[in-house]
Amino acid sequence: MKKEDAYYLGKIVKKYGIKGELLAKIDTDEPETYEGMESVFLDIKGKLIPFFLNKSSLHKATTLRLDFEDINSIEDADALIGKSIYLPLKSLPELTGNKFYFHEVIGYDAIDKRLGHLGTIQAINDQAPQAFFVIKDEQNNEILIPVSDRFINKVDRDNQSIVFDTPDGLVDIYR
Repeated sequence: MKKEDAYYLGKIVKKYGIKGELLAKIDTDEPETYEGMESVFLDIKGKLIPFFLNKSSLHKATTLRLDFEDINSIEDADALIGKSIYLPLKSLPELTGNKFYFHEVIGYDAIDKRLGHLGTIQAINDQAPQAFFVIKDEQNNEILIPVSDRFINKVDRDNQSIVFDTPDGLVDIYR
């Protein structure tokens, strides 16, 4: 599987017990969705390698306990700590309305209901306390708009655009 056909779920952070089980910190709003998985892909030296699971269960709010097939010792488990976990994009449930996956809207047109076309969504930065859209306009200016229901008027999948209702002055500070 190629990375462009998968989405990042989380990272293996530490061992659990002495039988080779591992704990993974996952990046999701609905962690219970990932209980009972049969397999995952791990990023090993830049390639996604399939690993089968005996069991996956919720350990804490955003942590999964993973029992991998053929990982039966602490030594085997040590080799997987720090590895990123991916799942196929096709396994994501389809969202409707103004809900969207971050990867889904990359390349969409950004339109403000007062200002018109702002540019193209290049990325969504979720490394800060508040996630934000990174938009490039025709003059190559970078415009940052918080990912917030307050500012998103409409996600138009048919026309691959998001209509924003930004507060006065927000876009002006970038131009």
